[in-house]
Amino acid sequence: MARKHLLEGLMAGPRADAPEPDRPRYAKGAIGAISRSVADLQARALIEIDPMLIDAGGMQDRLESDAAEDAALRDSIAEYGQQVPVLVRPHPEQDGRFQIVYGRRRVLALRDLGRPVRALVRQLDDRDLVIAQGQENTARRDLSFIEKASFARQMQEAGYDRKIIGDTLSMDKTLISRLISVADRIAPDIVQAIGAAPSVGRDRWLALADAITERDIEPSELIAMVNLSGADSSDARFETALTYATRNPAAPTEPAGPTAAPAPSDPVLAADGTPLAQATRRGGRLVIRMEKHVDAGFQDWLLAQIPLLHAEWSKEE
Repeated sequence: MARKHLLEGLMAGPRADAPEPDRPRYAKGAIGAISRSVADLQARALIEIDPMLIDAGGMQDRLESDAAEDAALRDSIAEYGQQVPVLVRPHPEQDGRFQIVYGRRRVLALRDLGRPVRALVRQLDDRDLVIAQGQENTARRDLSFIEKASFARQMQEAGYDRKIIGDTLSMDKTLISRLISVADRIAPDIVQAIGAAPSVGRDRWLALADAITERDIEPSELIAMVNLSGADSSDARFETALTYATRNPAAPTEPAGPTAAPAPSDPVLAADGTPLAQATRRGGRLVIRMEKHVDAGFQDWLLAQIPLLHAEWSKEE
């Protein structure tokens, strides 16, 4: 039992909150060589960890999961075992727990199978964690454009400069600026509603970002349209969002010009007289612009009711 605990202490490494030990007097001699060997052993040794002791860590790199791919990975591990170890670090705040650096899908598969996780344990600070995570993602080359943009935005919000973000994703500053330019103009909630969209590249995401900015489209408005589409794939959901954001407004019935009168608008009031929206009719189209104070939840509910209201109206007609 004593030997077992001795090995556990060796593999787990020093606690994150432990004071830094004094430098050995003979760091360049035999003691220094032993210390370096122990550090190398900790970095290279594989240990088995209960998957329930492994928590999320770093940035969110994937926007969605593929149930079929996850099932295939789980079946493969069930038949052949875990062939590739994951990388974790000791949890900086909870003794005895770990944070995943990369290998999330393997951890979840092993959790489902009730098997221990074969892992490398490394002492990493937050900066080194996200760099290792980003480099692993880049090496796989399977993150979509918007997933990379989302990852870059998270790093920027965490306070990392462009150089660190570029080193993490193996991109120069120009490409990082383009990623962040798109991510800054498309709300994270919209990105989550659409998903990874693996077939959609930078130019089309940029077109969506431009349309959202130019037309001042509220995130809740676009998300509602994406949800109403019922599209199964993230690529199809992106198409719905782009089509809606770049739709052409109806042509006016009167020629445009300096003397053309603006289309009249009617206020839409709540029961207590509070303005809710402005309704404008032009070119055979009814445009309803909600007031900014109106709760987004009501806007989402209203959009969801439109098909039901139309069906009820059709019955009466």
